[in-house]
Amino acid sequence: MSKAYLVAYNTIQALGWSYILFQMITHLSSGGEAKTLYANTKLSLQIFQTGAILEIFHAMFGLVRSSVQVTTQQVFSRVYVVWAVLYMCPTSQLSFGFPMLLFAWTITEIIRYSMYAVNLVGTPPYFLTWLRYTFFIIAYPVGVSGELICSYVALVQALEQDILSVHLPNMLNATFSFPLIILVIMLSYIPLFPPMYMYMFGQRKKVLGAKKEE
Repeated sequence: MSKAYLVAYNTIQALGWSYILFQMITHLSSGGEAKTLYANTKLSLQIFQTGAILEIFHAMFGLVRSSVQVTTQQVFSRVYVVWAVLYMCPTSQLSFGFPMLLFAWTITEIIRYSMYAVNLVGTPPYFLTWLRYTFFIIAYPVGVSGELICSYVALVQALEQDILSVHLPNMLNATFSFPLIILVIMLSYIPLFPPMYMYMFGQRKKVLGAKKEE
């Protein structure tokens, strides 16, 4: 039962991200501007990226062997960008960072979910495995750059318009600075991204190297 559910989940996600890629290509090829791309893809993006929250529960209940902590961090980083950055700070939707992150996310997720779905019912073909452990070389830097550009634009708007911030005096006698949260998360990319990127190179060597030996 759990296997059938996971096959269905990964297949739906692969199809969903394929549809987002289709929307992106259709929009740009028909003469649409990059700054209007978000309006054309936002609903699909919000649905399928938010749907990834289920992966935390997959790990929590042992449906997959992934770490709950690592899965939570990975899912949170994307959901945060979708809702806290892009949704709450509309100027970030217009930046050239959005097409960058959308391109990286869509291709990465199509490959990842396709591989997971196939792996549940058989052995993934070599080309799919190769894509899974090769495309990240381009996708990770492009995606992270896009996320940081959108975050910077959101930071500026949050500062100028005082978005979601709470100042004293108030009943709770507490303060909250949304721009500071954005800044802290942006700075966290510095220590977190390089190890993750290098880890994937290690995985690439391990997996593709083993395939060549076979």
